[in-house]
Amino acid sequence: MNRRTVIGLWSGLALTLASALAAQVAHAAPARSTSSLRVFAAASLSDAFHELGRKLELARPGLKVEFSFAGSQQLATQIEQGASADVFASADERWMRYAEQRGLLAGPSTVFARNRLVVIVPKTNPARIRRLQDLARGGVKLVLGAEAVPVGHYSRIVLRNLAGDPAFGANFATRTLGNVVSQEENVKSVVGKVQLGEADAGIVYRSDVTPAVARYVRVLTIPENANILAAYPIALIKSGKEQDAAKAFVDLVLSTDGQQALERHGLIPVSAAAP
Repeated sequence: MNRRTVIGLWSGLALTLASALAAQVAHAAPARSTSSLRVFAAASLSDAFHELGRKLELARPGLKVEFSFAGSQQLATQIEQGASADVFASADERWMRYAEQRGLLAGPSTVFARNRLVVIVPKTNPARIRRLQDLARGGVKLVLGAEAVPVGHYSRIVLRNLAGDPAFGANFATRTLGNVVSQEENVKSVVGKVQLGEADAGIVYRSDVTPAVARYVRVLTIPENANILAAYPIALIKSGKEQDAAKAFVDLVLSTDGQQALERHGLIPVSAAAP
């Protein structure tokens, strides 16, 4: 038997053994199936929901949780227009009702968190805003969420509430709204403009003043009698393709672990039975 024949025999044997081994491995460890859960959530939930998404992925190997964060009005409209979503979490009940009235939900929604508003100004405070009354002063550049955006809707209610206080004056809301230089499509954009010094003040959720943001802004507290307790509802989407994973995510949000995560990120937790 010549050298070439021997080499050929050994090569053939090696290929046979490799094929057999590969077949055994494939049989012993079948490919893990993967799936994607799509969660549409208000921009103010981004930090807390990213944490909960990672937690669910660890509990369900093969599951990938994908988020779309934006203004609740944008998300509700996108879902109505056929965007692929499994879960919708809104920053107010108005846009959840919008989705419900259009038959987009798989069942009733549940309020899972609450939030309050604060006023933020840049750390350098170029407009020298030291109290809420200063928001109505001429020349102040104020940025708010648009009226359709939950935080913008809440902000205008707060301004009207403050106008009912003699310490502010009946025309406080009108004068303050006259200082608005920009209306944003989500609360993160309001935070960004103030943080970068592009505005003298903005109204945002308390939870948006994260440790990273707090380095660049100062906070003015809104009196409780004028403030808003924003409600955050969550629901499954009827057209969602991952109903089981979607329910698991909602259950996680409502669980003790989920509520603690929301609280760590500045939101006010509520039980599943909260009104």
